[in-house]
Amino acid sequence: MSDLTAYAMSPLSAAEIETEASAWLEQRSSGSWSENDQAALDAWLGQSPHHEVAYMRLSSAWRYADRLAALPHLMSENPENAARPTIWPVLLRLAAAVAILALVGGGIVAMLPRPHDRTYATGVGGHEVVSFADGSKIELNTDTVVRARMTTNERILWLEKGEAYFEVKHDPAHPFYVVAGRHRITDLGTKFLVRRDPDRLEVALLEGRVRVGSSAEKSRSPSTLLMPDEALTATGSTMFVTREPANELAKELSWRRGLLIFKHTTLADAANEFNRYNRQKLLIADPAVAQLRIYGTFQTTNVRAFTAAAREIFGLHTQDDGDEIVISR
Repeated sequence: MSDLTAYAMSPLSAAEIETEASAWLEQRSSGSWSENDQAALDAWLGQSPHHEVAYMRLSSAWRYADRLAALPHLMSENPENAARPTIWPVLLRLAAAVAILALVGGGIVAMLPRPHDRTYATGVGGHEVVSFADGSKIELNTDTVVRARMTTNERILWLEKGEAYFEVKHDPAHPFYVVAGRHRITDLGTKFLVRRDPDRLEVALLEGRVRVGSSAEKSRSPSTLLMPDEALTATGSTMFVTREPANELAKELSWRRGLLIFKHTTLADAANEFNRYNRQKLLIADPAVAQLRIYGTFQTTNVRAFTAAAREIFGLHTQDDGDEIVISR
């Protein structure tokens, strides 16, 4: 579970949060814990007080179960207890289960991790390709979190935040779903791109078909079928579909090659894109400067090439303040 992180705005239920907390605890006790795992856990805990509460409750239950597990050794030192070896394991498991039930409150089913769920995450500027046993693969862009449940019967991915490119091995008997907030994307033999921001969802289709609808199980909201070279944008309760020429889709996927391509893009939008990939942020102080438009191709992490272009093309001033670079007249 290396490089795990989480997103505070993800619409998880209390049971799902406790499932993730339990998965963290299980990984931490597996003996393969790394500094990256610890950093990712700290980030997950800091995203929401609900995460911290669930983790603390389950951690207490695990520690209590560990103490119970140590008792058979103590019991064996007492001759009066040595004659009862068969009943103790049963009592131990029962006591541990009761302790966990009391701490969780929501029941042991809500606490136990789902063994096939796994989280994949990238940091700012990160890029990762994940391949699955069914032949499908996903490519994670910067600052992205995906939780996956890939079994013989289920193929479900939750895009908690960020952007990912999907190449799905179609299997009509086992549909492939991507859940992104209030929306569910159903694969119909497909290559597609999904970007989830806090207030916006974008789905762009390259090959095949996808159906985009509500993630609610009993929703009666209509779904939308996308065809190749179409893109769907959802904001709030509104969804609309536009035609995306192949060259526009190629531009949107340029991050897979480590590039940002700007065509008649405002400096404000270009700066926002750079800020997705870099910890040093671009800040445009003048509204008029923000509306200037730029053409060009840049490496996602080469902020200085962009600021140099701003100086040379528009005669702008750039000031490096460490954590941010201010662009102004």
